[in-house]
Amino acid sequence: MKVQDGYGNRKKAYQVTAAIAAANVIVFLALSLRGMTEDAEYMLAHGAMYVPRAVEQGEYYRLFTSMFLHFGFDHLMNNMVVLLIVGSRLETELGKIKYLFVYLAGGLCGSIASALWDIYSGNYAVSAGASGAVFALIGALFYVAVRSRDEIGSSAGKRLAFMVLLMLYYGFTSAGVDNAAHVGGLLSGFILSVVLYRKRKRKHSQFAWNG
Repeated sequence: MKVQDGYGNRKKAYQVTAAIAAANVIVFLALSLRGMTEDAEYMLAHGAMYVPRAVEQGEYYRLFTSMFLHFGFDHLMNNMVVLLIVGSRLETELGKIKYLFVYLAGGLCGSIASALWDIYSGNYAVSAGASGAVFALIGALFYVAVRSRDEIGSSAGKRLAFMVLLMLYYGFTSAGVDNAAHVGGLLSGFILSVVLYRKRKRKHSQFAWNG
């Protein structure tokens, strides 16, 4: 895919977003061929997050591997749709390296926030999904929208804020949703974007929302 950047040049874009989505889909398909991805025991055996295993037995890798696992097709598709929508905009603004860092670091922060909440509440559950990392991208994009307000218009920030509130509301009113990972990812993504994002002057901003 190629797009027109803000300086009148054509360049390849969204490569990292596409690669991340492909990695999640490939992992899901590979696991689906070998067992039921809706089964907690099966997912636990293949890297899902579970505090007693991660903390007490030192399997800290689960904080990372769980980011690429999903409980069923609907869970995968929900995360990938938001990833493609948000990621395609954010990648062009941050650049590939910073964007990938926000995704991975924000996802890890979401996993850590989830683990800390489980420890605090004493309610341990097997968890997995890219939603912590996806929320990190949303948090980062929200900062970019605020920072680039003069270029993209105030409507972008308002739409993002509405989307965040809607997703959080759905999470807190639904069962089996890892809200701690969502909040942890959202806040860490926003903070990382504050540190990493630098507004650039250009003829035409790629970060535009129609309507």
